[in-house]
Amino acid sequence: MMSPVHWVIVALIVVLLFGGNKLSEVGKGLGEGIRSFKKGVSDSLGDEAPAKVSQVKRAEDESDPQHVSKDPEPHA
Repeated sequence: MMSPVHWVIVALIVVLLFGGNKLSEVGKGLGEGIRSFKKGVSDSLGDEAPAKVSQVKRAEDESDPQHVSKDPEPHA
């Protein structure tokens, strides 16, 4: 297991090897990639999501014994 001191040493070595400018460019590119991935996933699920949610809710209602309608007890 690496202690925080080890992580600081690794970070310093990375900065010395690549430089601050290159690391900021890599971070910016990584952030843009993650944002575009999230947008793509939400766009592709955007049309299907409401239908999927209603299917799951129906399946839960059918399997839940409390939601199953019962015949009312007769009053004698």
